[in-house]
Amino acid sequence: MSFLCNVPLATIVLSLFSGVLCTVISGKAARRYTLVYECVLTGLLVALFVHVYRNGSFTYVMGEFPAPWGNEIRAGVLEAVVALTFMVIMGCSVAAGARFVSLDMDESKVNLYYALLNLMTAALMAIIWTNDVFTGYVFLEILTLTSCGVLIVREIGRTTLAAVRYMILNLLGSGLFLLGVVFLYDMTGHLLMVPMRETAAELAADPQGLTVLTLSVGILTIGLSIKSGLFPFHFWMPDTYGKATPTSASVLSSLVSKCYIFLLIKIYWRAIGVDVMMHMPVGNILFVLGMLGIVLGSVSAMRAEDINRMVAFSSAAQIGYIFLGIGIGGQEGYTAALFHILAHSVTKSMIFLTTPRLAEVSEGNVAFRYLQGSALRDRNAGVFFLVGALSMIGIPIFAGFASKLLFGLAALEHQSDAKLVLTMLALAASSMLNALYFIRTVIRIYTPNPAVRDYRRRHSAAYNIPMMVFTAANLFLGLFSWVAVRLIQLGLEQFV
Repeated sequence: MSFLCNVPLATIVLSLFSGVLCTVISGKAARRYTLVYECVLTGLLVALFVHVYRNGSFTYVMGEFPAPWGNEIRAGVLEAVVALTFMVIMGCSVAAGARFVSLDMDESKVNLYYALLNLMTAALMAIIWTNDVFTGYVFLEILTLTSCGVLIVREIGRTTLAAVRYMILNLLGSGLFLLGVVFLYDMTGHLLMVPMRETAAELAADPQGLTVLTLSVGILTIGLSIKSGLFPFHFWMPDTYGKATPTSASVLSSLVSKCYIFLLIKIYWRAIGVDVMMHMPVGNILFVLGMLGIVLGSVSAMRAEDINRMVAFSSAAQIGYIFLGIGIGGQEGYTAALFHILAHSVTKSMIFLTTPRLAEVSEGNVAFRYLQGSALRDRNAGVFFLVGALSMIGIPIFAGFASKLLFGLAALEHQSDAKLVLTMLALAASSMLNALYFIRTVIRIYTPNPAVRDYRRRHSAAYNIPMMVFTAANLFLGLFSWVAVRLIQLGLEQFV
């Protein structure tokens, strides 16, 4: 077996080890160690991506026990792309937000914060690589607990309340997901995804079997929809994202919620089968909820009174885009959804890591009335926020434009005229609303404010380099979207 075939398991094991190690070293050492080991994992994932692109996907059998007894890790082009993107975002978020980590929490707890981030990384990697639905559930729980930990570690009243609310809803989602997994196991007798899909196809041939299968998939889908923040389960986002330290807000919005959706897509394709999913009403329901999330999330963002709540509600709208693509269905719909996972992850991380810098030069206030001229006082943060805003609006050359174009093309390929019309209306309404609240914010932060003393803040390379990485990734996805689309389509073909 090639050494690279051990990389998926190594990303999990090394992250678990790093989480334990960070509990016994100082906060500064924990930060440095975390950055170093994430760079090492990024290098390994680059090598793994090249390997699976050239040689195809492979399955790593844990303990060498074959199905249906053993557990499996699977690595293909799609998993490698998502894992590499997530690792880069995690590393950039840790580097760019390190200063606020030291400001927002007690020095004695900084090492515990990085320990939680490393355990979160292990859970993210395990969910990406797993070929077993129950293993997915186990690491969903680890991801939930670590997510609450990185919220509550800031120790202000609002973060404690947000963490409790987040945990309650996520545990509800986890419970529903587990219930769906139990039903699927009872019906199919398998937990590994491929054997489950083969049995599910046989059950779907019987109308009664299809009904029970639909119920199981529906319960599982509701659980992951709650955890990812699909409308109408998005009301926890403003406090969760808005009150967290910037690194936490970045990884929770860009990685954690997207990982839940990625697991859902894996289950649809590998554990149930897209042919079986076509006969279920689940896709149509997700299409409607995604469309409502796009519009109502944007409306809530437009009505927000501070920049953090605006960006948080904007995340709810972007989750709606992803579920809209899943609801459209077919390879085109899922490709658009997966592309938007990548595009939104790099864009929203940039915005969440930028807004606290704008607030810092505005006497620490996030309300819009205090932010006037903040981009002139912190020019780097202003430019990076502008790039993220233009991408969210959907301006050409940026990733957001490519995402919206893919959703429109997916709807055109679909045979339903109703879905085509509704998709176009949702895209038009969302783009208009995005333009209203993002352009309004850009104008405000670039309007001089004589009442505030004029000074310019300079940032270190620890902030500027990650932000330039996000900017480059955004432009790459916008200008060379066909590369990412081809990789996603190749990955989906390997799923079957």
